[in-house]
Amino acid sequence: MANIIAVIWDCDKTLVDGYMQDPIFEEYGIDPTEFWKEVNAKPKEYEKAGIRVNKDTYYLNHFIKCAHNGTLKGLNNKKLRAYGEKQKFYKGIPEIFEKTKQMFRDDKTYSEYGIQVEHYIVSTGFAEIIRGSKLMPFVDGIWGCELLETPDAEGNLVIGEILYTIDNTTKTRAIFEINKGIGKIEGIEVNSKIPQENRRVHFENMIYIADGPSDIPAFSVVKRNGGATFAIYPKGDWKAMRQVEQMREDGRVDMYAEADYSEGTTAYMWITNKIQKIADRIRDTEKAKITSSASGVPRHLV
Repeated sequence: MANIIAVIWDCDKTLVDGYMQDPIFEEYGIDPTEFWKEVNAKPKEYEKAGIRVNKDTYYLNHFIKCAHNGTLKGLNNKKLRAYGEKQKFYKGIPEIFEKTKQMFRDDKTYSEYGIQVEHYIVSTGFAEIIRGSKLMPFVDGIWGCELLETPDAEGNLVIGEILYTIDNTTKTRAIFEINKGIGKIEGIEVNSKIPQENRRVHFENMIYIADGPSDIPAFSVVKRNGGATFAIYPKGDWKAMRQVEQMREDGRVDMYAEADYSEGTTAYMWITNKIQKIADRIRDTEKAKITSSASGVPRHLV
């Protein structure tokens, strides 16, 4: 079980060129700039009144409000999932997911040790949108925001209650859940005491990929525990490039590249090479265990 290599992805501006909500705004004729301006203004009002607000997930309340006042009429989980089909992914997505999952399937020198690649998405966005995307056949787990439907004024079910949220800090919790095998091993919880060597995915076998400073908590957890970190920036975006370069200088990320995962690009080559190096280390460690065990077999004295 400890021979799983986990590639953990942020979503917006890492896999998606922009934000996953963009197709929603496009269909409803909403100006995204104005929408996010309204979203960002409310927490400031509450904070002035001495009320704490989670800025990463407050936007969910605004979406719910708009679904019930008719601005986003009919927006329910089924529609959210349908927006998954309209996501504008960067080049090479989902191909890099499929190719990396197949890297060791037919190679007995790795598969005999149970070495396999899994992909996880940890996002502050809508889990339903991710579920409806072309990524799903290659994804082993999703951590995102979940919403319950309630009737609007006309009795139609629309998004109405927040069930589960992920913010840029609780992404670290998701990483520990992947580490321990929550959702894969029955009866395991995030606070379950499990020795490091018995955890399903070792931190040193993780690669965390994201786009910027908001992911520093997650980058830090993975890197501090021996994993690899990789940052992405949009082609031609100097501001974003300088941000990820600063993170590299600060030791937050191991490497960064333009957001293009096509075969032969820096991003593709670095990610696949890192997966290969992790697999080689796992294989060599497992071989050494077998050799050590065999050398300890009692023999007749001569």
